[in-house]
Amino acid sequence: MGVTVISSHSLPQYFHLQQSIPNQKAVKTRCLLSYGGRGGVLLGQNNHPDPTTVNSITTLPAMKLNSSSSSIAAKATSTGAAAAAAADDVVLELELGEIKDKYMKWKWKGQYAINYVVSHPEDANPNPNAPPILLVHGFGASIPHWRRNIKTLAKNYTVYAIDLIGFGASDKPIGFSYTMEKWAELILDFLDEVVQKPTVLIGNSVGSLACVISASESKKGLVRGLVLLNCSGGMNNKAIVDDWRIKLLFPLLLLIDFLLKQRPIASFIFERVRQRESLRNILSSVYANKESVDDELVEIIMEPTSDPGALDAFVSIVTGPPGPNPVQLMPGLSLPILVLWGDEDPFTPLDGPVGKYFTSLPSQKSNVSLSILQGVGHCPHDDRPKSVHDKLLPWLDNLSI
Repeated sequence: MGVTVISSHSLPQYFHLQQSIPNQKAVKTRCLLSYGGRGGVLLGQNNHPDPTTVNSITTLPAMKLNSSSSSIAAKATSTGAAAAAAADDVVLELELGEIKDKYMKWKWKGQYAINYVVSHPEDANPNPNAPPILLVHGFGASIPHWRRNIKTLAKNYTVYAIDLIGFGASDKPIGFSYTMEKWAELILDFLDEVVQKPTVLIGNSVGSLACVISASESKKGLVRGLVLLNCSGGMNNKAIVDDWRIKLLFPLLLLIDFLLKQRPIASFIFERVRQRESLRNILSSVYANKESVDDELVEIIMEPTSDPGALDAFVSIVTGPPGPNPVQLMPGLSLPILVLWGDEDPFTPLDGPVGKYFTSLPSQKSNVSLSILQGVGHCPHDDRPKSVHDKLLPWLDNLSI
């Protein structure tokens, strides 16, 4: 088992600890620890699923799903790599300027300006049973990260997208303590005050986890269903799983927390990570489809980092508590759930503890459907959007009957 040594001069520009259990061939912990504008230091890169995990999933030949009940009933499907590449040939995409023109503000708790957009169905006679959709981004992202999904979904659904507090064009209040629970509270309050209908929550990464927590805490029937895109195991790297190899690194995590709480060090790291070339390299490491890492994506991630309070949000999120574990919350959910997972995700890989847990769910819970997307990374909706739509739209249609 190889060990990567990080030299003292390579002060981290960005840190993300992959929550995964090592297999026998490679250390399954990945750190994006880099200095300057070149890539990240990787601790292990073997992201192939454990054979026992793959065998527990029903794998179907590559095909485009339709809205038939037999297609919906499939608990897990796998798309060929070539088919995945071809699937993204035609994607309805909104330009960044078009999305910004739709920006609206909602006052949360009477003091925080939360940015959101809403797109209404293009169909003159929309299905009255079609639930509204709320899109919830992941760490460092914002509403425009859904640029390749909003227009497709809005053909038949009312689509909301929100910037969580601390991200995008939403407020980034100095001194605010960011937690998964507060993001979940924000989501539920938005559904209650703005959407005012049972809604399908679609989230990516930590946005997925925020949606799971929201559904778990909802007491008003506000959540109609969940779509989880490569769900995170926690808000940050301290979502420690029951594995001695991960626990072995815990002192390093505490050291990084300590360093980030020193303002000059945190500022130095943050300034490095927000550089255009640094962001491009980080994004390229988590996207399987490198063509999706375009200038606009880099701009989407970079622009909000110039806002007052962005550094404070970064430090609070990275050093704060990881929040509730999805493994503890999912058994209590009985609403319809679609899990979509990119098989080339370096952060939450299929053979890591979170990936293994979610791939096992369809055999345990009849309300959970799973599709594994081949040739897709941590952000499936932007990496290969049509591959996501081919699974998502039939599932949504089934909810609208």
